[in-house]
This record gives sequence, structure tokens and C-alpha cells, in this order.
Amino acid sequence: MDTSAQQAASPAPQTGALTPMMAQYFEIKGVNPGYLLFYRMGDFYELFFEDAEIAAQALGITLTKRGKHQGEDIPMCGVPVHAAQDYLKRLIGLGHRVAVCEQVEDPAEARKRGSKSVVRRDVVRLVTPGTLTEDDLLPRGGNNFLLAIARIRHGDEGFALAWTDISTGEMLVTDCAPEALSDEIGRIDPAEMIAPAPLADDLAAERALPPDLISRLLARDPDHFDSETGAQTLRDAFPGAVDPTAFSRPARAALGALISYVAETQKASGVALRPPLFQHGAAHMRIDMATRASLELLVTQRGETKGALRDAIDMTVTQAGARAFAQRLAAPLVDAEAINGRLDMVERLAGDTELIANLRAALKSAPDIARALTRLHLDRGGPRDLSAIGRAIAQARTIAATLSASVTDLAPLPQGLTGIAETLDGAPQDIADELARALADEVPLFARDGGFVATGYDADLDTQRQLGSESRKVIAQLQAELIALTDLKSLKIKHNNVLGFFVEVPASHGGKLMNGAHDNRFIHRQTLANAMRFTTSELADLEGRIARANDIALGIETKIFARLRETVLARSPLLQAVADALAALDVSTALALLAVERGYARPKIDTSMAFEIEAGRHPVVERTLAREGKSFVANDCALSGDGDEGGQLWLVTGPNMGGKSTFLRQNALIAILAQMGAFVPARSAHIGVVDRVFSRVGASDDIASGRSTFMVEMVETAAILDRATRRSLVILDEIGRGTATFDGLSIAWACVEALHETTGCRALFATHYHELTALSQTLSRVSNHTMKVREYQGDVVFLHEVGPGAADRSYGIQVARLAGLPAPVIARAKNVLETLENKGTVNPATALGDLPLFAQTPATPISPQPRDNPVLAMIETARPDEMTPREALEWIYELKKARHADGDR
Repeated sequence: MDTSAQQAASPAPQTGALTPMMAQYFEIKGVNPGYLLFYRMGDFYELFFEDAEIAAQALGITLTKRGKHQGEDIPMCGVPVHAAQDYLKRLIGLGHRVAVCEQVEDPAEARKRGSKSVVRRDVVRLVTPGTLTEDDLLPRGGNNFLLAIARIRHGDEGFALAWTDISTGEMLVTDCAPEALSDEIGRIDPAEMIAPAPLADDLAAERALPPDLISRLLARDPDHFDSETGAQTLRDAFPGAVDPTAFSRPARAALGALISYVAETQKASGVALRPPLFQHGAAHMRIDMATRASLELLVTQRGETKGALRDAIDMTVTQAGARAFAQRLAAPLVDAEAINGRLDMVERLAGDTELIANLRAALKSAPDIARALTRLHLDRGGPRDLSAIGRAIAQARTIAATLSASVTDLAPLPQGLTGIAETLDGAPQDIADELARALADEVPLFARDGGFVATGYDADLDTQRQLGSESRKVIAQLQAELIALTDLKSLKIKHNNVLGFFVEVPASHGGKLMNGAHDNRFIHRQTLANAMRFTTSELADLEGRIARANDIALGIETKIFARLRETVLARSPLLQAVADALAALDVSTALALLAVERGYARPKIDTSMAFEIEAGRHPVVERTLAREGKSFVANDCALSGDGDEGGQLWLVTGPNMGGKSTFLRQNALIAILAQMGAFVPARSAHIGVVDRVFSRVGASDDIASGRSTFMVEMVETAAILDRATRRSLVILDEIGRGTATFDGLSIAWACVEALHETTGCRALFATHYHELTALSQTLSRVSNHTMKVREYQGDVVFLHEVGPGAADRSYGIQVARLAGLPAPVIARAKNVLETLENKGTVNPATALGDLPLFAQTPATPISPQPRDNPVLAMIETARPDEMTPREALEWIYELKKARHADGDR
């Protein structure tokens, strides 16, 4: 659970004899435990006591002191208000929560209550990792979810998860079985979680979630998770739009707690959320956390985005599209009809590259409607948000016209694109027109800065602006009028800080203005040695108007902003639908471009048990090799099985570095891509819907939980054997290698039998236990395959090609030599291996008993054999006159593979 909040939640010191300001601080701090208090003082946010110590260390700023409390210095640090956003971002990134306390009255009002009165302050917002709305605080291209967990026991224990991204307003809820809790939370990947305190304690004690997720969990009062209270909260938040009885009791509890927490953190700004949507867990492919990490879908195992699947294939051009892309990749569909609907859209777009280019160009200019709407709803938006919405509406209608114009008898739009076009065509043109007329070309971030309303939109505003910004011209016009009236060309209108604006004439002419002439229009103000100064009622009025002009202009603009904001918010549901349609179109055009540029094929998706991949490639590895000017060796994979017996189980043998792990992962990724609605890196693919993907590839430990690499492997394998169904796809690599040889072989043997006999799923099982290949004789759906290699003058050349059969050896010593093990070690290893192979199945300890000690071997290092070029060797031994055309073509392919393999060495 979150520790930073607990640190910041220490009880406030006893007030004792305090200054009024510190008494106010303790009062506000006392009602906001668990938060670092940003206490507004003039142009700074100040932090005191332990908050100051935590913030100073986290931000790397100077810790000072301010006065004394109970005889000790009060620690203090501060950040400028104008730079607070950067400091907030750093604190939130470190997991802290911040209470922003502002002055809520004018200091002049406070002085009316007495010279020692303190300006009223109050917390206007609680800033937490899951409740961010500002673009510079939010992750780019991803959602920022806040998640609530509820548990209510009625017979079988169950959970409900409710989550929202308040920056976009979307809110979802699902019921969750206990064994799926960690996997579902891992799929959602929330920035922050809340749970009732007893549940939070149980999850931490039972290690039901990984430490990284536990650190994001905030314990809350269980009263917040009452299901009846939650039902009423839903009714109040969405009057007439939501029926609470449509959700389970845990779901109502989670939703109520979620909405209440959002309202609590946003204070008076309200809750800008859409009605909750129920998401059936069975509607998407289940991918557990270990598999997500192994396949590196969104981030690599090092936690980096670069190198992950999404980084290699995401070609979206908008932030909303990037968020939608990530959601699809994290939760592929399992409904064949829905998947094919998405594929229809991609296929239609991929067949018209000009349409793709036009749509992407328009999408690039379409701002993020959803986040702009949320900021406006929370009263944190500004003119730029209004401008963004206006431009997005205009682009939406342009895109709708582009889609409609692409329709021909031979190329109609599929249903998905038709729906998008209709939604975009319904974007409110009247709002776009109004915003275009009202807003200037360049607008400030905040309405309080003024200057965002276009000239000509409001006559009163134009008058005030002219008076305020063109005062010299107005004064010059008045001066010209007075000169004409008095016939005194030496008359001047001047200004100083004492008199303000005044009329000045030479002393010799002053009498003409004081003798009652001109209907006593001139009022004497001051006489100097050489000049006399006057004022007039017009000049006094003008001076007041100029002084008030900027304030009046800002007031007018503020009212215009408020009116435009209300106009936009009144159409929120329609604008949110437009935002969703733009995001969906961005994803489809990105996937279409991906298919065109990289030669991806449309997969055939149905409800069969098929799994036929022809010439499949790994999308990330292929991308990496392409940047290096190399090609990827494609491979087939057939796991369909026969009839209703279940899926095939391939046993894949071959050396390390031969490409087994890449082959295993690429087939899992192809299934995920296909079911998210993307074309796949293969010549063709036929996939019967996969309900779950499991991947146990690579070695890792869990030191914090005291689990070794082998223990982690066994825990993950146990979960796979327990949860996999007949429709699942399982990839397992080197099961049992973390323990003694016979133990590991026995475990691997039993796992293969369980997958075949009990689960019946489609599976790829890579192993170095060559003994397992004997199972193909007794298990009808087990098929042996191997990674092809060539040996050349003691070296091994990896061809990265999968073929039928079984490897008779692992080439471990050759790989060790490639890795740079010292020559004496390699020579000794060969000696030991030869001895073991010659002794057959004799106990290894007995077989090696007569071997001389390593220290007694000759001290002279064994020089490695020179490495000849296998490509040149193939050319040297080739007999072109004896080859048929087909043999010559196959020889060229082998030559190409040998070249790449030699380059990889």
C-alpha cells in the first residue's frame, strides 16, 4: 500500500500558542490527512513540518525554517505558484498525494475584520496519481486510470472492479473472480487504486498483487464501499440515466466508492464522468500478468516503452487514438463477429492508400476532445480547450465528407466505417461556427489572461479594448477637439501620477480658460511659473473609463467564456461520441497503414479450433532487423489438431540462440494482434478464437517474496495448467530447467501429458530435454519440431528455421564458445561431454570418476580453430551445372540464411 501518504499523514502538532496563520494551517492539515499540503502564501505554496521535509527531499529544494513551535524551529520549503505544475508532476510521479490550499477571499476583506485577521484559505483540490486532468501531468498516449476494488462475500467470494480516467470521463465496471483479480488489475494498469482498509490489508498480507500494484493502493474507510450508499450515489450522479440494480452488489459498492473519491478530490468542481459501462470479463482475451510481461505488449520487462510490441506497431497520430490502441492491445476480443467487423474496416482502408493519407492528415489536426471537455466541466479549462473543440468539430465533419466521397459501387464502406462517418457528420456545426467567430487565432491558456475573443464579435468589448489599448489615440482626438474649441494651438493634454490626465496651456493663455469662457468647461487644477493646468468633465470621465477599460474588457470576455463553455457542455454526450469515433478511426487507419507498409495479412477468424500460420514473423524482431538492413526468417505453425480432439502440441527442440523463444512468442503475438482487429505479420493466418494466452518464457525471480527462479517458474506453470482451457494458446519454454536433470525432465514430461490429455489446448513447448520427443509416439497430437542449424568447422550456424523432427543435441558448447568462454573451459567441456556420451546412461558422477582434474590438464591454452566463412565455403563447393532450377533456387535461399547467420555471429 501507499507509504508516502502514510508518511504525510502524521498527526498535526498540538497547536498550543500559535499564530493565527499556523492555527489555520493545522486546522486545514487536520482535515486532509495523508496529503502534502500546498499552503498558498502570496506567490508561493509553502509546506511545513514533516510535509516540508518530505517535499524538500523529493524535489531537491532547500529546506528552511519559519518561526518556532514548542521551542523548536518549524521546517519549511516552498515552490512558486507559477511553477507549481512542474513540482506537482514530480511529486505525483513519486507516488505522493497533494492537497492544494488556496486563498479564497481578497486580503482587503480580511483586513476589514482586523489587522491580525488571516485571509481565509481552503483546499480547492486533492491531486493524486489517479485524478489528474492537466495534459502536462498525464501520460502521453495512454490512459490514467483510477480503480476501486470492492469485495462482498455471499457464498462464493467475489470482487468488483470499477475504474475511470477522469481526464476523459470514461468509466467501466466488471465483476471478477478471486483468481482473476491480479490479471484484471494488471490489464487495466491503474495509476491509483482504492479499497476498503480491511481488504487493502488482506491484499498486502496475502501478496495477492505484485508489490508495484500494492504501492498504488490507498486504504479507505469501509463505509465508502457500502452497496446501498453506492446505489444512491449512482442515482445522484446520473439521474434517470443509470439503473443501479443493473449492477451486482460489489459493483455498486465499487462504483459508489469511485464516484465519491473523485468528488472528494475535485472539491467544488464536481464529477465529470460518463455513465458507467459494464465490461464482461468473458468479452476479451484473458492475459495474465506473467504473460503480459513475457510478451512485452505495452512495455518491456525493463519497464520501457521502446522495444515493446506497441512501440513497434502503433502508428496512430492522435492522443485519443493512441489511448484506444493501447486498450485494444491490452484486451483483444473473443467474439469472432466483432473481430471481423474491425478487420473489415482495416481491409477497406488498406485497399485505398490515398484515403488513408487524407484521413491521417485530417486526424493529425483534430485535437483531443475528451480531455478538453473534462477540463471545461471541472472548470479548469480555458480558451485553448474551447478552440480545440471547435477545430476538432471542423475536422470531424471534413473527415466525414472524405469517407463519404470514397464510397463507390465497388468499394462500399463496411458497417463500422459507416457508423463512424455518421457520427462525425453529426458533429455540431453550429458550435464550431460560434467558436470560430468568437475566438481569436491565438488564444491564451487561461480565460483570466483575456485577449482571446476575436475582434468584431462583441461591440462593447471592442469599445473597451479601443479605450484601453488605444488611449493615446483617444487622448489625441480630445486634444484636437479642445484646440479647435479654444483656438490655442499650444494646448496639450498630459499625464502624471499626481494629477492624472490634465490640460496644460502656457501661463499667458491661462486667463482665457478661467474667465468663464466656454461655459466653465475648464476647471483650474494647478498654476506653475510658465504654465497653467486644468481638467474638464470629459477628461475626468475619459480618465476613469480608461482606468476601468481593461477590467471591463476582461469582465466581458469572462462572461463570453462562461457562455461558450455552457454551450459546449450542453452538447457533451454528442461531443464525446465524436471523440470516440475519431479515436476509433485513428486506430483503424493506423492498422491499415501498418498492413500496407509491412506486408501484413488479414487473418481468418472463426469459432473453430484452427491455428494455421503460414510464414509468420515476430513483429518487433522483424522491425529491429529491418532497421539493420536484415530480413527475418519466416516460419509456419500448425496447431489445429484433428476434429474435435483438441489442438496440436508442438515440442520444439534446438540450441539456445536458435530462435525457439522468438518462434514461440511470435505465434502468441499473432493471435493477440488478430483478435485486437489487426492484420498480422504472416503470409496467411487462420485462427479459431483463442480465449486465453499463456506464456512462460524466460527466467525471473521474485526476491522480495523469497521465491527463486525455479519457484516462480513452477508457480506460473501451475497457474497455466489450472486455468488453460481447450480454446487457450499456451507457449512454454524450458520448463524444469531450474532443478536437477531428472527432476526437471520428470516435471516437463508430466506437464506435456497434462496439456495433451487434460487441457487439450493449442500449445508450443520448447525444451532441451530431447527425451520428451518420445512422447510423440504415445500422444497422438504431439508433434516434434526443431530449429535448424548447420555445423561448420566446429561452429554452429543458426538458420532460425523451424522444421519437422527433433534435435539430437543442444549445441550448448558451441554457443558457449560464441559467447566467449575461455578456450581451456571449452576444451574441458568437450572432454566431459564426450566421456558422458561414451558411457551412455551411466550415472554421470560414476562416468566422470576417472576423468583427470581440471587443474591437471595441460596449461597451454587451446587455440580455437580459425573460422572460415560458411558463405564462401558453400560457393566453393557448389556445382551449378549439376543443379536443377529448383535446386539452384533452394541453394540461393540456403546461401542467404548462411549469410545472415554468419553476420549474427
